[in-house]
Amino acid sequence: MQFVKPYKWKILLTIVIGIVKFGIPLLMPLIVKYVIDDIIGAEGLSSSEKINELLLLMGGAILIFLVIRPPVEYFRQYYAQWVGNKIIYDIREKLFDHIQRLSLKYYSKTKTGEIISRVINDVEQTKNFVMTGLMNLWLDMITILIAIGIMLSMNVWLTVVSIALFPLYGIAVRVFYGRLRSLTKGRSQALAQVQGHLHERVQGLPVTRSFALEDYEQVQFDRQNNNFLDKAIEHTSWNAKTFAVMNTITDLAPLFVIGFAGYFAITTDLTVGTIAAFVGFMDRVYSPLRRLISSSTTLVQSIASMDRVFEFIDEEYDIKDKEDAKQLDRMDGEVKFNNVSFRYDEEDSLVLDRVSLDVKPGETIALVGMSGGGKSTIISLIPRFYDVTSGSITIDGQDIRDVKARSLRDKIGMVLQDNILFSESIAMNIRMGNPEASDEQVIEAAKAANAHDFITGLSHGYDTLVGERGVKLSGGQKQRIAIARVFLKNPPILILDEATSALDLESEHLIQEALEKLASDRTTFIVAHRLATITHADRIILIENGRVKEEGTHQQLMELKGGYYNLYQVQHLDDEMPEVEKVMEEKY
Repeated sequence: MQFVKPYKWKILLTIVIGIVKFGIPLLMPLIVKYVIDDIIGAEGLSSSEKINELLLLMGGAILIFLVIRPPVEYFRQYYAQWVGNKIIYDIREKLFDHIQRLSLKYYSKTKTGEIISRVINDVEQTKNFVMTGLMNLWLDMITILIAIGIMLSMNVWLTVVSIALFPLYGIAVRVFYGRLRSLTKGRSQALAQVQGHLHERVQGLPVTRSFALEDYEQVQFDRQNNNFLDKAIEHTSWNAKTFAVMNTITDLAPLFVIGFAGYFAITTDLTVGTIAAFVGFMDRVYSPLRRLISSSTTLVQSIASMDRVFEFIDEEYDIKDKEDAKQLDRMDGEVKFNNVSFRYDEEDSLVLDRVSLDVKPGETIALVGMSGGGKSTIISLIPRFYDVTSGSITIDGQDIRDVKARSLRDKIGMVLQDNILFSESIAMNIRMGNPEASDEQVIEAAKAANAHDFITGLSHGYDTLVGERGVKLSGGQKQRIAIARVFLKNPPILILDEATSALDLESEHLIQEALEKLASDRTTFIVAHRLATITHADRIILIENGRVKEEGTHQQLMELKGGYYNLYQVQHLDDEMPEVEKVMEEKY
């Protein structure tokens, strides 16, 4: 209701307008009764007087139905839709903010398509709760009560007959709608799974094509689609049973009224006009009742979707700012790991085990070692993508858990192996480093990243759209744009995670040159597998099984002839192999 509360007066206004809208048609049976009993059946009036009376009545009715009702109908529909769409807008705003606050741990366990399904499909269903549950439901109930009040004023016993089957509705709702809610939730979950599978497979289409897996993937999609079909048919079957029972009850009631009305007309002084009015009111009472039943179905479905929306909203944040967290306004760049241990989940083994590092401002630190050793975990802890399990990380002597996470990340720039670009222009992607930057600053950043020349060679220059995840650009071009946006951000701490791996020699040279320029006078952390690219580092840290095994300059570690020496020798041999093969080819 926190989303409904800001619009309570608009909702109340919509209900009042709706009462007028639904109240006007209730005049129709009364008009019929008046015409039959008080005009046609009036024995004291001449034909001309009856015609005058009829014309006067019709003039008033036409004024109400032609002049008053259309604007009432318009404003009722407009305000109802306006409120519904505003509440959906607010919920989606809240969800997007929530999405940005959830930890990376949550996204590692949840498919993107399932999240999108909740934000789009399930939120859209919540609109029905507002439209139906907060407006139409009340309007239909008020309409029924007004109609019953009018009917009671005409004939009490015939009114009792008219509403005699109402209790059966309550029983049917109790029997059918509990299961309908669970079936709706199951169908929504099945649809989310289809969307999650589809989103993943569309992103992985190059893999499908390269391995000629189209037929296999069709079978996998059919499995997901069939699961949704089964859930949808089960839901449809139960829904159809619900409507069959409800409509049967609805159809029986007018028959009872007609039968008893005929009996009362024969045995009492019940007028023909009253009978006609009651038959008219049957439609006015049972049409809203049918809508109530339909609304109940819609309401149950929307509540099931709301369950999924608020289940998502209730996901806890792993990374939270303390109430007294400080804003980090400036940073020198001194980083210390104090006996840091870390595991991703409580049941997992330690990824980092009592790691201690002391990094001075402006120092370049290279983290090396075998895959899975914990290098990427170390750099993920610095911007608080995850919090340490034990120990602490301080920047300039301040525990990073005591400062606001967003202000901390604002002082850190990252260039990753697979940098995400958004499907907009190159200029916009560079501006991610500083949305307020001028065109001149964007160009300067691109020049510093050795990206300006290739950008100006594109068809639309800086306005060129890069496609989803930068699909229209090469790996080297994407990396240089990612470097350009870090230049634009100008952070005191820089993190480079495999920033030059899997690139051709020319791209690697340009990127390495840009990175060295970028790392100048900043505290820099480099994760690299290719050791030849980090020999210039002030210190090299060898990480094995989550622990610091060796530490020193390239020269010191080579002289030590330990794990780093062995890794370097293996890679150096690999680098020389092409030259050896060339010599062998020339010789033989």
